[in-house]
Amino acid sequence: MTGQDNAEGFLQQLPRGSEGESGIVHRYPLSRTQEVIVGRDSSCQIVLDSSIYGTVSRRHAVFRPMLTSGIQPRWLVCDLNSANGTYVNGHRLAQCQELRAGDRITLGYNGAEFVFEYTTPHAYTQQSAPEEAAKLVGRSSKSSDRTVSFTQLFPIAATAKDLTSKAYLIPGVLTVIFVVLMFATVGRFETAYFNQILVAIYLAGAAYYFIYQLCGKRKPWWTILGVAIASFLMLLSPILPLFIFVFRGLLPGQIPLTADFVSFPELLMRMFFGAGLMEELLKALPVFCAYLIGQRLNSPWRERIGIAEPLDGILLGTASAMSFTLVETLRQYVPEITRGAAFQGGIGVGQLVGFQLLIPRILGSVAGHMAYSGYFGYFIGLSVLKSRQRWRILGVGYLSAAVLHALWNATGLLSGLLLAAVGVVSYAFLAAAILKARVLSPTRSQNFATRFGKRP
Repeated sequence: MTGQDNAEGFLQQLPRGSEGESGIVHRYPLSRTQEVIVGRDSSCQIVLDSSIYGTVSRRHAVFRPMLTSGIQPRWLVCDLNSANGTYVNGHRLAQCQELRAGDRITLGYNGAEFVFEYTTPHAYTQQSAPEEAAKLVGRSSKSSDRTVSFTQLFPIAATAKDLTSKAYLIPGVLTVIFVVLMFATVGRFETAYFNQILVAIYLAGAAYYFIYQLCGKRKPWWTILGVAIASFLMLLSPILPLFIFVFRGLLPGQIPLTADFVSFPELLMRMFFGAGLMEELLKALPVFCAYLIGQRLNSPWRERIGIAEPLDGILLGTASAMSFTLVETLRQYVPEITRGAAFQGGIGVGQLVGFQLLIPRILGSVAGHMAYSGYFGYFIGLSVLKSRQRWRILGVGYLSAAVLHALWNATGLLSGLLLAAVGVVSYAFLAAAILKARVLSPTRSQNFATRFGKRP
């Protein structure tokens, strides 16, 4: 057996600042069977001093053994979706990378630096890892007690990426902007409708952000916005009248004006064709377009724009549904009820009643339009992963989403209690699809909602 067959990998941390003056060189062995995580969190196997390495994330990078037998051990380094990235020999990691002897790993732009090397078990044993880590934690704690860094006294001096990625700065800034605009339009008759638009967009954005966080996968904002705009334009185009003619004219989907003289089975059937099948296909068209566009692009644009997995389908499906909800609410339901209430009680009463309808309709889209379209989007993404069963998967998803949509519309005309029950079931279907999509995701280890979990 050669020396390389018995080789052990280890990381040698390069000294920096006050550490360089002490002359201490930290060396950490890499396990052949377990992951080694590096970061500022005390749960990491290699803990870095937060007062020295402020740009290093709490759980920044992981070193994973590649299970092999009969040959020398190998390791991968993977970034854990850190704010400032992980670099190998000056190149930022996009995915995991196999390490070679002499590779230099840098955590962040100017963070902790390590050199990956081989050694023999006699020179440095794996059993010394806990002792070395414990020493480093002790030194870090003592150092933190003695010194106060500039960023500890002035937290705002932290990196901009930490603020934008971890402190929800962007949602907070958008909230402030919307609030200022809403105040600017309060009490003015000529801007009342604009005020309703602002409230609707903000609430719809908040509802979508909730779904986005549940999915846990980063999708470019311009892709999401592009799908939403495409859905908006489609609803203003001749496509909508064509769908109405087909599903409510040729097919038995004409929606009754009142449910008083219609049996529930007939009402459900009409809603299935006239609302479920029609609207779910309508909302899915921008999603299919994104998939087709992505197929004609090279990586990484294919992944950014197109659909490669169920999480992509859910994110784009709910974005299309968000736009559909805004158009349906602001162009149909709110103006109708506002005019009716204004005719009976005056303009002020009409505006108030309009707001009373707008808020629950937008927030309710999480258990309504977003739930159905997100659920169908899961199947669209699944059909990409399982292309041999594509049409079967799409058929099941389309019919399931249409049935949920029809139940919501039918029960809404009959009973508020039944409507609530259907809403809970619809949201449960969406949540279950998101959880399953996170498990199936090919990029699971890089998604911010699942990167610390284990693949089943």
